[in-house]
Amino acid sequence: MGPPEIDLDKLIADSLYLDNQAHGVVARMRDMDSGTKSQLRRLYNAVRRACRAPENERQHQFVMLRARLAYTIARHSLRSLDTLERLLLQVTRKNDNRGYERFRDLFEAIIAYNE
Repeated sequence: MGPPEIDLDKLIADSLYLDNQAHGVVARMRDMDSGTKSQLRRLYNAVRRACRAPENERQHQFVMLRARLAYTIARHSLRSLDTLERLLLQVTRKNDNRGYERFRDLFEAIIAYNE
């Protein structure tokens, strides 16, 4: 069985939950993957760009980001990031600004804890 799903509503409502999920992803990355820092940073920059996109473009940007994330996971065997890909699907389906911002915050925390 894979890692637990990240609950988007909890992520939006609870900063401690976000922090715990970031720690969990980083712990899985350390167990499973290597050489993820530069790929993660590139993805994080894309997340930030998508958050800054005009509102009518934002969902499209995040859909494309999910494709890019899926490619990066497959190309570099980053199985630890599968939960992020599934969360990104929830975020784009909901198409809510707070969801996009929380996804960005989660990604930022993951980058910080992975240093």
